[in-house]
Formats: sequence, C-alpha cells, structure tokens
Amino acid sequence: MCGRYVAAKDPAALVAEFDIDEPSAVQLQPDYNVAPTKQVYIIAERLVEEEGETQAGTPAGIRMLRVARWGLVPGWAKDPSIGSKMINARAETAAEKPSFRAAVARRRCLIPADGYYEWQPSAQGRKQPFYIHPRNDQSLAMAGLYEWWRDPTQKEDGDDAWLLTCSVLTTAAQGQLAGIHDRMPGTIARADWDAWLDPGTRVELQPFLARGWQQEHIQVDPVSTSVNNVRMNGPALIEPLSSLGG
Repeated sequence: MCGRYVAAKDPAALVAEFDIDEPSAVQLQPDYNVAPTKQVYIIAERLVEEEGETQAGTPAGIRMLRVARWGLVPGWAKDPSIGSKMINARAETAAEKPSFRAAVARRRCLIPADGYYEWQPSAQGRKQPFYIHPRNDQSLAMAGLYEWWRDPTQKEDGDDAWLLTCSVLTTAAQGQLAGIHDRMPGTIARADWDAWLDPGTRVELQPFLARGWQQEHIQVDPVSTSVNNVRMNGPALIEPLSSLGG
C-alpha cells in the first residue's frame, strides 16, 4: 500500500522534470509526511470532468501540474468523506470497481513523490518505518487516478463547486520490498508518460506498472518512528537511522 509519502520538491523542479506545459497556480509547501486527505500535486494531460468535456480552454496534449486532495471521491458519492478510505486502488481490480473504473479509462495521472514510507512488523510487535526512494534525485512517478466531485451545496459556477481528488494505484511488492510489505505504489516509466496521461488511450494497467518499477535504482533506509505522528514534518524524517546514531 501507500499511506504516507514525501513531496518536498519545488514545483519549478517538477515542471522541468515532468515536461509540464502549465504550472499550478497554487504552490504547496515541502511536505515530508504527506498523509491522506492532504493537498498534493498531480500531473495530468488535461483534466476531464464529464464525458466529452475538458477543463475550459484546455486543449488536448497540454500537460498540467495541479493540486488535488489525496483520497479519491467518486462522482456518485453523497459526500467527500469516502475519500479518506480511497487513497489507494489495487491495480489488479481497479478497472472493475465502480469507484475507480471511470478514472482508469479516462482520468489517469502521475503523482510525483520523492519517496514513500512503509512499515515492517518486528518480532517485538513494534513496526519499523522505512523510507523507500530513488538513489538519484529523480521523482517517483506514481501511477494515479483522479476524479471530480460536484458539491451540491455550492453554486455550480462557484470556486468550491468542484473538488479534485486522487488515488495511488498499488501493485504487488517486488524484490527486497516484499519483505517489508506485500504492496507498493505502482510507478510509470518516463517512456510511457504520454500514453498513460492521454485520456483518449485505453490502457491495461499491469503492463504499464511492470515497466515502471526499476528495483536496482531504489534505496531502502530505516528511519525514525517520528514519522508515525502525522503532525511531525521536516527533512529529519527521512534521515537514515545510521546517520542519526540509531
């Protein structure tokens, strides 16, 4: 699964790394402990709302950086509280689930992350957190889905009429990561970004995710249990225990 991650890069760096045409008007602060329901960056080619409609004035092929709430809220939901339970979507079944199948077909995105956290149970019953991240300075291009939810309590043309939300697709953990947890976030290889983001392309999820993960480029560091507290933040959370004297 993916329940916490790091998103600390400056948006200008994301614009350059992901070849973004249209930056976000909203700038988020660096976050070393991204938790469900927080505001996060997503990358989409164009934001598809209803069938046949796109965000006003946005032509096809424009890659955009936008801010969404982590925890997908399906368009049919009565209220947005369901999103806190839908931060992840299993890649094996997402295309069949009513909550995710429309997004799989036409509303795929990338969710950039510096890395993510996972917890491994110990013999003592405590869980050791690990920070899992690329060895270089590149981002993880996590495979994501997004949805729009219409707030019926707001005027249709109001700023708060539509809520943009997202979810991370997960897949079976590979290699050394399988010894920590049986699931991991799916990632999309750079060569597949165009096809993944194109809402006009029908995709099979598993081949994309199989090409996206490069185990040899991933580093796994044990980190302080301070990350367990969602109120904790800052670069100290990703310092390996060895450098902290742990």
